[in-house]
Amino acid sequence: MHNPIRITAAGAGDAAVLMALSITTFCETFAHLNSQEDMDMYVANEMNIEKLTGELSDPGNLFFFAWYNNEVAAYAKLRLHKEPEELISDNPIELERIYVLHKYHGKKIGVALMNHCMDYARQKQHDTLWLGVWEHNHKAIGFYSQWGFELFGSHPFILGNDAQTDVLMKKRL
Repeated sequence: MHNPIRITAAGAGDAAVLMALSITTFCETFAHLNSQEDMDMYVANEMNIEKLTGELSDPGNLFFFAWYNNEVAAYAKLRLHKEPEELISDNPIELERIYVLHKYHGKKIGVALMNHCMDYARQKQHDTLWLGVWEHNHKAIGFYSQWGFELFGSHPFILGNDAQTDVLMKKRL
């Protein structure tokens, strides 16, 4: 049987696709829970073509696209060289972003993308995959908990002018 899900690495030339995907998935996930002003400010500052081109060009970042029947459906970002002081690990890697377009929810694309990120981390001898997730994003926290991630701390996340709290979760690999 043909698997409709395919994962590819993204590069600097993919900034426009990443920008469209980032804005859509972020707004689908958080717009109904935050003010329009805070959402607009965050998107303008964090999801513009220059910022994303820089992130894609940085060797400390790795981006993956998930395709469903040849349409881009999701993405993930792994980031090296940043870790919270509460994290005790010899060689951690951060899952900074993982988003699936709402129209593709339920098609196991997040599962495929998470498996790909964990496989990549293991191949590169990382011992811990960690992430920050908004304390009110219960669906995501549940998803990560099913994968064996556990809480280990928190840090601030600024959305526009709104100071929010991300809980930190980790999984030993």
